[in-house]
Amino acid sequence: MPHETAWGIYSLDIATEDVKLVYGSAASLQSSALRLNPQGDRLVFSQKVVGDTDEFTEIFTIGVDGSGLKRITDNSFWDLYPAWSPDGKSIAFLSKRDKDLDIYVMGSDGSNARKLYDSGDNDADIDWIGDQIVFTSGFSIWSMKGDGMQPKRITNNPDAGKWGKANLPVGDYDPRLSPDGSKVVFERLENQDTTHGSYNLFVVDSDGIGETRLTNNGYSQGLASWSHSGDKLVYVVAAIGDQGKYDIYMMDSDGAGNKDMTPG
Repeated sequence: MPHETAWGIYSLDIATEDVKLVYGSAASLQSSALRLNPQGDRLVFSQKVVGDTDEFTEIFTIGVDGSGLKRITDNSFWDLYPAWSPDGKSIAFLSKRDKDLDIYVMGSDGSNARKLYDSGDNDADIDWIGDQIVFTSGFSIWSMKGDGMQPKRITNNPDAGKWGKANLPVGDYDPRLSPDGSKVVFERLENQDTTHGSYNLFVVDSDGIGETRLTNNGYSQGLASWSHSGDKLVYVVAAIGDQGKYDIYMMDSDGAGNKDMTPG
């Protein structure tokens, strides 16, 4: 999130609501893909290093206390949206090394990068739990095995791809697997004729069965993450109507008990 003309990574104590700066930078950070490793001691994120164009975006890791910043990609490609493997030894990420964004994987130190999956179009929004990776492609949520095999579409919105005033077309975005891999939470842009898109949160079984709506307020909201126990979801509200907000909310995994965690 940006703060005082710079960008930063912050920690929030849920019990006390105290906020602490972990890492600050004058260069822009990709806020949609900040990930904690399975060991709980290191974060991965992407950041522009020089210039303003996409090819200057590289992937970094840093300790949760702000120590040990390490750049793990260094090239002329657009590298972004990293996600840890379940054992923390590898990182999946997006890269535009060919004509569109494809899914790659590399060692946690940046070694041995290779293409994992290419749908033939832009792929996005990776999450990795167990032997399952979920991602966005064609404005729908897909899953595949950790080796890039057996891709399967798990959401199928009939209006997906319909453009309007919003920054993206109608579609499903930013899937996150529950800790046990049984469910996927995602946001759906439902009203393309509003400036902020009217995104609502949904959950579906990882096989594509049992889609359930969690919110119905039409906020610009998403980037949901599961608690370690799987009974809570935290997510970002960027706008309510035409008013920008940028608050963090938390609710039960069934949509109950919704609360703004960063009011004011």
